[in-house]
Amino acid sequence: MKYVLFSIVSFLVVYPVITSCAVFNGRNSSQIQAENDQIEREQGQTELKKQETDRVYKGSAPGYRGPIYVQVYLSGGSISEIKVDSDEDRFVGGAAMEELIEIVTELNSTDVDAISGATMTSKGFLEAVRNAIMSYE
Repeated sequence: MKYVLFSIVSFLVVYPVITSCAVFNGRNSSQIQAENDQIEREQGQTELKKQETDRVYKGSAPGYRGPIYVQVYLSGGSISEIKVDSDEDRFVGGAAMEELIEIVTELNSTDVDAISGATMTSKGFLEAVRNAIMSYE
């Protein structure tokens, strides 16, 4: 008797849950399909814009030992590579810029802290990258 009662209660609880999965927030399947089609169209337009922006942008800013020149490679709207030309010391400023290149590329952002011991070089590098990106926007 307990098994039959448990089966009936389980059915009454589970059946509405299963049948309600077919309706998503009061939308039917044609509305959901229309929304999905719209999203696909927007993504396609975004992909076209990304393809158009795959190129190199140049920027510069003052560093500790002179100007820092960067070439920022954007691919699909994201930073894919950064090349630097500067007269910064390769052991201090150069090492800091190498670390910053990895961080900025990974985060796709210049909103990072300066490297301790190479503050002026770090700030100059980040400003040069920002200037390059500003020419993109």
